[in-house]
Amino acid sequence: MIEIYYEDIEKINEEELIKVVVDTILREESVVKKIDVYITLTNNDNIQKINAEHRNIDRSTDVLSFPMFEREEITNLKIEDEDNEEHEEMMLGDIIVSVEKVREQAEEYGHSFKRELAYLITHGMLHLLGYDHMIDEEKVVMRKREEEILEILDIKRV
Repeated sequence: MIEIYYEDIEKINEEELIKVVVDTILREESVVKKIDVYITLTNNDNIQKINAEHRNIDRSTDVLSFPMFEREEITNLKIEDEDNEEHEEMMLGDIIVSVEKVREQAEEYGHSFKRELAYLITHGMLHLLGYDHMIDEEKVVMRKREEEILEILDIKRV
């Protein structure tokens, strides 16, 4: 289940896009368990506070991810439990996106709001699924996967 929340911003018309992006990533990453993902859409001030509180970085950012699983536990989400057809839903994590940053970055990079939002949701979801970009080798893998997902979704940079 994908839950979308709004914190101190007006509702946007891209909820269906967000759900399609999340569902596509779960399918493409072969996640077979029933998954809950909470997505909060907010503003720069709120995401700055969260960034300062959880990462000790006192500035706004575009997206934050809070995974519920360690990287090595993600494999278990991809294994079907044949004995239990009534799978319990599992909380994958939270993604927080600054809609203000989505608008700013879309303009800065010269592409649509839709493309930037899809990219940030993809980025956040891949973090929830164990991808990272702290070292160069991981960054190459994550960036490649982001582009593959956006290509599957037919979301272009224009």
